[in-house]
Amino acid sequence: MYSYSEFDEAFIASRVAQFTDQVNRRLDGSLTEDEFRPLRLMNGLYLQLHAYMLRVAIPYGTINPRQMRQLAHIADTWDKGYGHFTTRQNIQFNWPKLPDVPAILQALADVGMHAIQTSGNCVRNVTADHFAGAAADEIEDPRPYAELLRQWSTDHPEFQFLPRKFKIAITGSPHDRAVTAAHDIGLRMTSRDGAPGFEVFVGGGLGRTPMIGHKVRDFLPVGDLLPYVEAVLSVYNILGRRDNKYKARIKITVFETGAAEITRMIEERFAEIRPLFKGHDQQLLADIRAAFASPALKTAPVTAYETARKDPIFRAWADTNLSAHRDADHAIVTVSIKAHGQTPGDATSAQMRVLADLSETYGYNELRISHEQNVILPHVHKSDLPAVHAALQQVGLATANVGLISDIIACPGMDYCALATARSIPIAQEIATHFRALDLEHEIGPLKIKISGCINACGHHHVGHIGILGLDRAGVENYQITLGGDGTETASIGEKTGHGFAYDQVVPAVERLIRAYIEHRTSAEETFLQAYRRLGIEPFKAALYGSEDTQDAA
Repeated sequence: MYSYSEFDEAFIASRVAQFTDQVNRRLDGSLTEDEFRPLRLMNGLYLQLHAYMLRVAIPYGTINPRQMRQLAHIADTWDKGYGHFTTRQNIQFNWPKLPDVPAILQALADVGMHAIQTSGNCVRNVTADHFAGAAADEIEDPRPYAELLRQWSTDHPEFQFLPRKFKIAITGSPHDRAVTAAHDIGLRMTSRDGAPGFEVFVGGGLGRTPMIGHKVRDFLPVGDLLPYVEAVLSVYNILGRRDNKYKARIKITVFETGAAEITRMIEERFAEIRPLFKGHDQQLLADIRAAFASPALKTAPVTAYETARKDPIFRAWADTNLSAHRDADHAIVTVSIKAHGQTPGDATSAQMRVLADLSETYGYNELRISHEQNVILPHVHKSDLPAVHAALQQVGLATANVGLISDIIACPGMDYCALATARSIPIAQEIATHFRALDLEHEIGPLKIKISGCINACGHHHVGHIGILGLDRAGVENYQITLGGDGTETASIGEKTGHGFAYDQVVPAVERLIRAYIEHRTSAEETFLQAYRRLGIEPFKAALYGSEDTQDAA
């Protein structure tokens, strides 16, 4: 993985010193909160319902054991002993005290981490397929390109004050595990005549106006990536609205301008910009690629794994939490941070340290954070899987539920977030424990439930097979359900089913949906999403509302 250069270290050190001075000025009253707000947001510091929250960048979700241990240290020293992994592959600390933030930033800098551009109207943390560099279906590891984009966008003088925040996602596989179509720019690797390139999508996004991105390029040669992305940002920076923050995202710019016209403008700007790069970005990319060389994978018999599969507990975990690696004797391990009844994405300092240890001992010193709020060991030899599973069991990380109904994405909601209008975490917890009690989880099979506590959609509910959006209705929590969303290469925005449900009605409503699916599916192999696409919304609306009027009252 990439390690900081001398330039990176100097840049981060200067930012830490700068923000330390700004914090001191806020504490002594030299800066008002209104004056301090834009400064703290530039350094990933939010003011939430109960305390400050610091959002730490984990670029493209890649982290090493030393960094993970430092996050554990920060959690113990300046927070409440845990951190929250997010849908942008970052980690958030929910309880830091303002005087301690400079020390936290210095601790991050000591291990090559920071919180820069995790907030603000700039290019946010570039996200990537969490199986990058390991997946059996991968065309090429996309992380060198993500790192190129990170270096280019960090403190870019033109793009620090965009009309609105800007998010880029990249995948190197035909199976999209990075939700690229729901990003301001989505990049999907493909090939033409044996040469790698990207499909480019522009104008995707969730929130109050969810949209799937428009394809503006069928094939962009990898050598043209940086000037093309800069062309997209340049066009948006000029056209994007600054008079209304709710209409400032590039998805609205594309909608109002027209996809064809935006594409023409991007291509025109690209033709102007491309000659200016003179190959310098490709020299940098070559250096970056060297940092992402594949580890030397060990060879050994896999008999220990085959023997372990005779244990039903291990086999259940292996069946759900392991994915195909490009080397047949290795596996990709998804560690569920979704134990039934726990807060999705919350990991204790003790759990972080165990993950760091496992990465060092069995995982070639690599860890990944997924946008689904889980942690990945991307390279584990199959002979080591029994030991990994046993260690995970000791700290509550061996839940066999990846991809199932309890593997829920949920934003912090009204338990933490100042913007939230409803709770998300308790709904996720109750759904998980309810279906475990019914013993239906494995019978249901693959299903993605995603929950947001407000219209901003940090829980990605629009692309959940079942999406749940918590809203405020005259001071009462009301939950709207959408169906048929999908964040993969067949991306779609979920359809609203009708009027919302009170807090205590959500879990029974989800159960009615699940029982309707089980009743109507053609076989146990037909997934919820497949059944929904075959049947349409009507059987599910009938299950939710019966004979009552099913028109959307929202």
